[in-house]
Amino acid sequence: MNDFYTSENRYWQDVQIPCYDTDASFHLKPASFMDLAQEIAFWAAQTLGFGYDELIARKTAWVICRMHFKFQNPPKWRDSVRLYTWHKGLSGPFFLRDFEMRAKDDVDFNDKSKALVVGTSSWVVMNMETRAMVKSDTLGSFVPMETQCHDDAIAENCTKLVMPKSVSEELAGKRVIEYSDVDFNQHTNNARYLVWAMDCIDYDTVSSRMVTDVRINFNKETKPGDVVELYRSHVGDSWFIEGRLNGKSCFCAQIDF
Repeated sequence: MNDFYTSENRYWQDVQIPCYDTDASFHLKPASFMDLAQEIAFWAAQTLGFGYDELIARKTAWVICRMHFKFQNPPKWRDSVRLYTWHKGLSGPFFLRDFEMRAKDDVDFNDKSKALVVGTSSWVVMNMETRAMVKSDTLGSFVPMETQCHDDAIAENCTKLVMPKSVSEELAGKRVIEYSDVDFNQHTNNARYLVWAMDCIDYDTVSSRMVTDVRINFNKETKPGDVVELYRSHVGDSWFIEGRLNGKSCFCAQIDF
């Protein structure tokens, strides 16, 4: 990414899609979009004074709980695009942050159909010592209202996701949490769960069809040495993958083609 810019409470960076973030069709991978979204969210919050440095001084950190994004016309290797983000304040216990990836010369934010990728996410603040969620009503004016933007990349917040009851599920594999999975919060990075979920779908499907819609809930953190069992089920063009640790859901994803 290059320099970081801001206008009307939108924050953006110009991105040239690298080869290592694309698949066999040269398109941006879904998990790579999550990586880019996580990075720009960090810089946007940091610029506004409620980023990593401010939170870690309080022994807290931002943790993503839910995300929904749509691949409308995902970019390819070497494409130059602009990634936007903005925060929308509180909704219940969650702080909301949206994302849009657009062509660099496209600033018609009212026309969502022209966006390459659109997304919305829900976050909480976690106490790093107790690993418990900090109640949003105790944070006061930590996230000022005047820094919000009330545009919707996706109108509906990402809702709770569960495995469908109408079809049987199967064990697709297991994952031991290793060095490559863990981030600076000392738990599995959110994008890794989507990497595992994509790997649970047969290669003929993921290599020949375009992902159009991804919803994912992060239900329980996992740490180095944990063994996550991965279950999958399939309904039409939708694949559901759930990771379970000791029988409890740690993430659940729905991936549509």
